[in-house]
Amino acid sequence: MPRSRRIPTHRGDPVEFSFDGRPVQARAGETVAAALLAAGVTGFGRTPDGEPREPFCNMGTCFDCAVTVDGQPLVRTCLTPVRDGMRITPREVR
Repeated sequence: MPRSRRIPTHRGDPVEFSFDGRPVQARAGETVAAALLAAGVTGFGRTPDGEPREPFCNMGTCFDCAVTVDGQPLVRTCLTPVRDGMRITPREVR
């Protein structure tokens, strides 16, 4: 059986943004969802019952990963690339 191998690739430059006031390290070209998940964030917001919300479809259909970015509500993290200095706050569904 052939062995798998990694193909060398360039990751984007390091960037930093904040989520709920905490700094998050990421790489340019990653989506906000990928960066948050890689940073161990377990909830991008809360349901009306207080349960954490995370990405569900990861392709922009469901809005479960939506947050507020720089004051703009309902931004889908699975479609939004990170950029240095973004201020992201969790979405609270009421």
